[in-house]
Amino acid sequence: MTHPTVIKLHDGNVMPQLGLGVWKAGNEDVVNAIHKALEVGYRAIDTATMYKNEEGVGKAIQTASVPRDELFVTTKLWNDDQRRPAEALQESLDKLKLDYLDLYLIHWPDPALDRYVEAWQGLIKLREQGLVKSIGVCNFQAPHLQRLIDETGVTPVINQIELHPLMQQRQMQVWNANHKIQTESWSPLAQGGEGVFDQAIIRRLADKYGKTPAQVVIRWHLDSGLVVIPKSVTPSRIAENFDVWDFRLDKEELAEIAKLDKGKRLGPDPDQFGG
Repeated sequence: MTHPTVIKLHDGNVMPQLGLGVWKAGNEDVVNAIHKALEVGYRAIDTATMYKNEEGVGKAIQTASVPRDELFVTTKLWNDDQRRPAEALQESLDKLKLDYLDLYLIHWPDPALDRYVEAWQGLIKLREQGLVKSIGVCNFQAPHLQRLIDETGVTPVINQIELHPLMQQRQMQVWNANHKIQTESWSPLAQGGEGVFDQAIIRRLADKYGKTPAQVVIRWHLDSGLVVIPKSVTPSRIAENFDVWDFRLDKEELAEIAKLDKGKRLGPDPDQFGG
């Protein structure tokens, strides 16, 4: 098995390309999930204020045997806190029992609220203060990103967006890449593989490589240059999702999976969500 890959961000920091997402995991479940993830080799954990499990994530980190400097911890600023990013970050750090974050993200642009530029200015200050190493966004469309860049001169290192074989967001990927913004995939398995795992190309590749459909889809994200954070609290699934380093998809196989794109958004529309 080859070693897990890392991605270099445009600010010079690096992050693991594959991490553990903990959305919908309760504080008790998340402790065991993170311990299992660290045991099998994960080093990145992605949480958020809105997930209401930062305390559990903090407990897991504190009771794990992996040193803090080997971990990459991400959390997110919720919409209601866009006017108070410094206070919100401190609350997250207290719950996580950490002195700094590796990555802090604005969770949604919430354009009706129209505070995301103000929030971004706050994140820039937090990075300058050393409380956050890298700063980025989630669910931002090109106009939202362009406005951040135009009004602050600071480009997010990451844009975490809904991305899976049924919703590949290729135009957004290209826009991000042209601005040196790393694309990160949330809901990478299309919420449990709905409509994905039974696709003929996915099943054929799973048979070819002796892998599960989920492993093939995760490998598709990795081979597409995306950062990916599949979520699970099931120990066997956590291990399975990380066992993807001993095969690669070729260009023809990636092209076949590209044909599955239906623009099928399973989560909220970023232009409408919030307010």
